Amino acid sequence: MRITGYRALRTFRNWGRPVGDVNGFIASGVTEVPIVLLETDEGVTGVGVGSTSDIDRLFPALEGEDPRGVTALYDRMLARVFKSGHGGATFGGIGTLDMALWDIKAKIAGEPLWRLLGARDRFVPGYASGLDIALDDEALAAFYGSMAERGFTSGKLKGGADVDADVRRLGIISDALRGNTARPALMLDANESWNLKQAVRYVAAVEERVDLTWVEEPLRRWDAAGHARLSSSIRAAVATGENLTGLEQYAPLFDHRGVDVVQAGAVWGITHFLRVAVAAHSRDLPVSPVGLTSNPAVAHAAAGVPNHLSAEVQDLGTPFGLSVDEVLADGGIVLGDRPGAGVEVDEAAIAANETSGTWLSVDGPHVRSQRAGLRLVPDDAAERVN
Repeated sequence: MRITGYRALRTFRNWGRPVGDVNGFIASGVTEVPIVLLETDEGVTGVGVGSTSDIDRLFPALEGEDPRGVTALYDRMLARVFKSGHGGATFGGIGTLDMALWDIKAKIAGEPLWRLLGARDRFVPGYASGLDIALDDEALAAFYGSMAERGFTSGKLKGGADVDADVRRLGIISDALRGNTARPALMLDANESWNLKQAVRYVAAVEERVDLTWVEEPLRRWDAAGHARLSSSIRAAVATGENLTGLEQYAPLFDHRGVDVVQAGAVWGITHFLRVAVAAHSRDLPVSPVGLTSNPAVAHAAAGVPNHLSAEVQDLGTPFGLSVDEVLADGGIVLGDRPGAGVEVDEAAIAANETSGTWLSVDGPHVRSQRAGLRLVPDDAAERVN
């Protein structure tokens, strides 16, 4: 079997609500979903979801190769772009092709990917995450109420700009989930918006009133020493890593003991997650994939590692034209038996229903404020300085 070509598609996800974080939000709730279909000479097609960045530069590393050599081909892709580097958006393209390769490998084996990767149990524990910075209190309660109906006992709030508002809203999440547990796990995600002392003061103020399970991305992703100092100053665990593009970028965090919950962005692919999980496991640290909506196949990888803690579940729906063989129930993801990664694409439906939407809006969460980490008082006046 040989890889012969690829096709790139774009569909969309309608979240049904505004989505974002302290850096900004997408008011329409409509975002694009890139898809790559990796073709072989034996008619088996692999599906990859997440990013099409630099696919044309990466594909020569795969063309004519046997798709079953997934990890070796992953390293061939890294080697293909070593001069310019594999960080940033390019790493997303690698992750999407990586998902497609694993999909082919499992389809050839006639098994769901979770079983191919050695998982014993198809259930993946998860936590609810509404990307909820723009939701009012009523909508916040409704979202986490819907997740509670699926058995979730943990929730993550997007915040970091207003202590009192975050405490109130964490209480709303707790109330929504309390039907499933007396003490819901509550997490706060600041999306790299603080400096070290801001983070210490902010989290300390929250912890006077709320038992936080973890604080996520409190500082810039590369500040390993700062994360270590913060972890030693608060009760909550420090979770970070989702924006690190490559295993090598975790070394400073590990060396400084600056991370308590090791995260990996699902958009970066399965092989990346597996390597991060092994590195974390060697240090007795739990691992947690972020944003399975970007690459649902990473849930299969999470089922197969011994140190998986909980996976971020952001939505009950799926992108238009995609079918994902999984069920959200019992506070997590129940993976199905469809051979491969469990994702099927209705190309005709996608072609007939083109809708645009992007995360890259200037008002969206992927554009960092110039004053992030530089505010004395987190209020609207500070925002207007930008």
